[in-house]
Amino acid sequence: MKVIKGVLVFLGVLFTFSILVNATQEEIQKPAQQEVLEEKLINDYNVYAVPMPANLNFAGELVPVENPDISERMDRELLVNTYWQSNGLLIFKRAHKYFPMIEAILKEQEVPEDFKYLAVIESGLTQAVSPAKATGFWQIMKATGKEYGLEVNENVDERYHIEKSTVVACKYLKAAKERFGSWTLAAAAYNAGSGGINKQLTRQKATSYYDLLLGQETGRYVFRIIALKEILSNPKKYGFNFNEADLYKDVPTFNVLVEEPIPDFNEFAAKHGINYKILKIHNPWLRETNLNNSSGKEYFIKIPKAGYYTSGVGQ
Repeated sequence: MKVIKGVLVFLGVLFTFSILVNATQEEIQKPAQQEVLEEKLINDYNVYAVPMPANLNFAGELVPVENPDISERMDRELLVNTYWQSNGLLIFKRAHKYFPMIEAILKEQEVPEDFKYLAVIESGLTQAVSPAKATGFWQIMKATGKEYGLEVNENVDERYHIEKSTVVACKYLKAAKERFGSWTLAAAAYNAGSGGINKQLTRQKATSYYDLLLGQETGRYVFRIIALKEILSNPKKYGFNFNEADLYKDVPTFNVLVEEPIPDFNEFAAKHGINYKILKIHNPWLRETNLNNSSGKEYFIKIPKAGYYTSGVGQ
C-alpha cells in the first residue's frame, strides 16, 4: 500500500511539472507579433499632466492662478476636458458649425466673444433640456425667456431658436455685468442667478468670483468655461487632431415669411422641396405639427437652399 501511495505521489508531481513546463514553453513561444503589439500599446498610451497656461483670462479678466486654490481648480477643469476626448472632438465639430453665428450676435450685442464658450458648457451646442427644464443652447428657463420677450408655449418655443435665444442670453449677461461690474461675475450669475451671486458677495464680503466660496456647480462654472476656451483655441496642444473636412458644416438657408396659420407642416415642407424632418431640424422652435398663429404674428421659417438634402426630400 505504501509503495502504491508513493507511486501515485510521484506521478502527481510529474504531472504538475509537465504542466508547468508546457506553460513556460507556450509563454516562450508566444508570437513575436503579439509581444510587439503589447509593447506598442504600453508605449503609445500615456497620460500627461497639463501645464498651466500663462495669462489665462476670461473676457480680458485675468485668472489669478498664482493662488494655490485657483490653480488647483483650474488644473482640474483642464485635465477633465483634455482627457474627455470623444466629447472634445464633438465640441470641435459643432463649434465649426455654430460659432460663426454666435460670434456675430455677441459682437452685435457688445458682449465679449468668450461667452460663446458659456454656450458650450451649458448645452454642448445642442438643443438640450435639463432636469429643471432649462432649454436650448443657452439653457434658458421658461420664466426668463418670457421676461426677455421670447414666445414660449406648446406650439412655439423660441428658447430653441438659436439666434433669438443668443440675443436673450446677451441681454441677461449685460444686465449682470452692469450690476456686478465684472464679466466673470456675470458668467457666474448666468449659472446661479444674479440674486444668488449678490447674496454670496454680501455674505462673504467679497468683490470677485475667485474669492467666493460657492456650491460645486457654480464654483466650477467659470473654470470650465475658461478650460474650454483654452482647449478649443489650441487643439493640437491638447492632442486633438482633425482636418477641416472632419468638422460639421452649416447648411445655408433662406427665410420664408409666414403671417398666417400653417395647418400641416408636411404640406408646407413639401411645397418648399423638403420633408417634415428637415423642416424641424432647421426650425426646432416649431414644437408641433402645425403653427397656430391665430394672432397673425410674423414668423420667419428657415428653408435650406436647394442641393443640400437629396434622400427622401419632399416624399
